[in-house]
Amino acid sequence: MNKKLLSGNEAIARGAYEAGVKVACSYPGTPATEINEALVGHKEIYTEWSANEKVALEIAFGACYAGKRAIVSMKHVGLNVAADPLFTISYAGVNSGLVIVSADDPGIFSSQNEQDNRNYAKFAKIPMLEPSDSQEAKDFTKLAFDISEKYDTPVLLRLTTRVSHSKSIVELGQRKESQKEIKKDIKKYVMIPSHAKPRHVFVEERLKKLEDLSNKINKIEYNNYDIGIITNGISYQYAKEVMPNASFLKLNMSYPLPKKLITEFSKKVKKLYVIEELDPFIEEQVKALGVNCIGKEKFPICGELSPSMIDSILNNKTYSKIEDVLPKRLPAWCNGCPYNSLFAALKELDLNVIGDIGCYTLAALEPYNALDVQINMGLSIGASFGVEKVSKEKNIAVIGDSTFVHSGITALIDIFNNKSTGTVIIIDNGGTAMTGMQPYPKVDFAKLAKAIGIKNIVKINSKSSIKSVIENEVNKKELSVIVYEEPCLLGK
Repeated sequence: MNKKLLSGNEAIARGAYEAGVKVACSYPGTPATEINEALVGHKEIYTEWSANEKVALEIAFGACYAGKRAIVSMKHVGLNVAADPLFTISYAGVNSGLVIVSADDPGIFSSQNEQDNRNYAKFAKIPMLEPSDSQEAKDFTKLAFDISEKYDTPVLLRLTTRVSHSKSIVELGQRKESQKEIKKDIKKYVMIPSHAKPRHVFVEERLKKLEDLSNKINKIEYNNYDIGIITNGISYQYAKEVMPNASFLKLNMSYPLPKKLITEFSKKVKKLYVIEELDPFIEEQVKALGVNCIGKEKFPICGELSPSMIDSILNNKTYSKIEDVLPKRLPAWCNGCPYNSLFAALKELDLNVIGDIGCYTLAALEPYNALDVQINMGLSIGASFGVEKVSKEKNIAVIGDSTFVHSGITALIDIFNNKSTGTVIIIDNGGTAMTGMQPYPKVDFAKLAKAIGIKNIVKINSKSSIKSVIENEVNKKELSVIVYEEPCLLGK
């Protein structure tokens, strides 16, 4: 029997390999990045770092339409970008299996929010599986492909940071190839209104069948009947560690919920808790069944759970947050990072700097305090133009190369078309540096800006007179693009 120590992300990749996946697409983002990285070495699988998550899902859908299993992985906020195709793919269904991995970030360790992507499963009316360890991560990936094909649906496989990055023993299996071929079906795959209406009916009927499946996949563990716990994912591991003698309803498939099992379980235990991280996603649906339970009135809606936190709540023990115990250490750029030169100049100029997602976001911290706004991928260019239209204060947009390809190009076209007089700095360091220098679709940014019609284009590096160049471009009465070319030290 072949066993290996794998992280949850590595186990997802292994499950995809064993399931016969032919195409794997992703845009790098913690805590999901390692899934695609682990798939790169398999010659049987085409893997790519896509321009963004929407493109990644569209490529994966194309592969599944053509009869080959495909997987797309992303961090939780990436699913916002991919939501447009997701909801209509739910209507269209699949030919071969399609699995979408969303890695959520409770505790906001490497993200701009801690949204709970379980809500996407309910919103898009697709099934969702949640593993609690690496073995389940592998097994549930394979199961997800089987469910996808049997029920004609994309499947959401939801992880959290702890499941993604924790390691445990995984029993390995053999690869099984998918044998399907392309199957044309215009009424199924062309989503004009007359086709979409009956597909919506199909989606609702599918959901009922998936609920029947949920009653079979989810498991009850009866022990002491005084306390019952409904839980999912990593929360199951925490609660099981603290309350080993309690009875559990472990939700492997957390959408649609197993209403029959929940009702049965609730009737046999004296006190029922729902333990879940972030939103009361399970709790609200349990209470909608008329079942009394204790959830977010006891357990926090913000941040991660932990065994010690659950122990303190259920057993009245004292609890100290780990961040209150450990010394605080702010993140910082690598020694010698070329961002230092750029943001030192921006700090001196005292401009209003609208930033974006990347290592350069750290310019908001000491000693620079030289970045004033950062919300989402690609926001900098559009938001900077919004400031320009209502304020006389000088401002500038700063965006990284990978982020610009991800979602900055359309904004640049828009502000040029609407006669912006602003300045955009594109930082070209040769890769997606923040997540490990993954490649992105290469673009000559100066030529692209010229093709759009922009006249004021300047290339600089750390040896240039950065401050004077920026000052000159900011004072022009037309849109300017500055391309700051300095390779990331990690990529050298």
